[in-house]
Amino acid sequence: MSTYLKSEYEKEDWRESTISRKYPSYRRKLIKTNQSWLKYKQIDDDAEGLWRIHDKLYDFSSFIKHHPGGAFWLEQTKGTDITEAFEAHHITAAASNLLPAYEVRKAASPRNYVFTFHDDGFYRTLKRKVALALKDLDYRPKRKSNLIHIFLLFTTLGSCLTAPLLQRFSSKILMELIAAASLCSLGIAAHNYFHRKDNWQMYTFNLTLLNFAEWRISHAMSHHIYTNSMQDLEMSLFEPFLCWVPSERYASKRQRILSLLIQPIFYVFVYPYQLIERAMHSLFSKNRLHWHDVIGLSLPALMLMVSKGPFWSVLIQWWRIIHFSSFLFTLIGVNAGHHCTTAYHEGDANRKDLDWGLYQLDACIDRNEIKGSHFMVLISFGEHILHHLFPTLDHGILPQLYPLLFETLKQFEEELREFSFPKQIIEQNRQLLRTKPNLRISGGKVK
Repeated sequence: MSTYLKSEYEKEDWRESTISRKYPSYRRKLIKTNQSWLKYKQIDDDAEGLWRIHDKLYDFSSFIKHHPGGAFWLEQTKGTDITEAFEAHHITAAASNLLPAYEVRKAASPRNYVFTFHDDGFYRTLKRKVALALKDLDYRPKRKSNLIHIFLLFTTLGSCLTAPLLQRFSSKILMELIAAASLCSLGIAAHNYFHRKDNWQMYTFNLTLLNFAEWRISHAMSHHIYTNSMQDLEMSLFEPFLCWVPSERYASKRQRILSLLIQPIFYVFVYPYQLIERAMHSLFSKNRLHWHDVIGLSLPALMLMVSKGPFWSVLIQWWRIIHFSSFLFTLIGVNAGHHCTTAYHEGDANRKDLDWGLYQLDACIDRNEIKGSHFMVLISFGEHILHHLFPTLDHGILPQLYPLLFETLKQFEEELREFSFPKQIIEQNRQLLRTKPNLRISGGKVK
């Protein structure tokens, strides 16, 4: 049994987290899911079945159906500490002004998470500037994002429906590659929408066989908030195949070398794996499927409708599109800006006063070659640090915040780090091999 698998069943005194007082309980289980992450987060956060924000407990039960962002967010987070998510998803003071009406009492215990939100700290200072600027922003780029998304949707549908009609093998393969790239781009562009209130665009994410509701948990609630830490479910879901935690206690050197060899194979199966895993769980235990999972099966259904070829031939063609698109999606995703050797990962040195905004700076290195291209930013998880800090804003609007970001960085003597995509890939592979924690703070003051 591997070092990683052993640690799931044996009590290890060395296990700890640098951003929370408790080691996350979900990590002690061999199989990790969105539901287990939420279940054990409720236990670790000790919010007494309510919603915790900073040091107070709130009962939003009567507010759930009135929540402007949709009921999903409050339904899923009941019984947990939502401080960081509340801060990041509400830029203005409007939501904070509503809190007293739902306050129950002060929490009896300190927060599990050590992040700070001081009024004179980096994140609150930047957020106040952004809140004041919101009314003066140019929102026309948001319409451009919508048009790009529609273009990608029609390109995906058109190429998928054209592929079965082609006779020549070379033409068929070329169209499949176009369909796979279009589907990948559509999935990434749809990610722009599921951080916000419910909308029709987020459903197009499901054409990939992934599911936006599941990603709202693993990506928006976990990865965005607790980036590169033990609480980052996205990082945990890749284990034991890919382990970015810099310690041999979680993956040996031999495992890490193996990871370099198998990661392209792993990329190919990311799309179908999560649907199959949830389907098997639903078959033998509690249902984890959603009605909108059927959207993922609409592509092969449409391909079968237009094709005159054999049933099995069309399904194999769709399967090739899915797997190649999965490869592209995962290649772009894991090299989007987090897994660099100089980015913070669990176990690395941390700041004494862990301002949440500075933590995001430490755990993220932006891609520099796509800036200035609205299209490339939308299909490449671009403007990454600003997206983490203000996830509800459209990617097309984010560039207008750079003057405020740079002003605040200068004020706090911090810097924004950027790499090209090729360097991100190199760094990500180096991070897979890294077994020693960084003893210096990943970001830190400008020298």
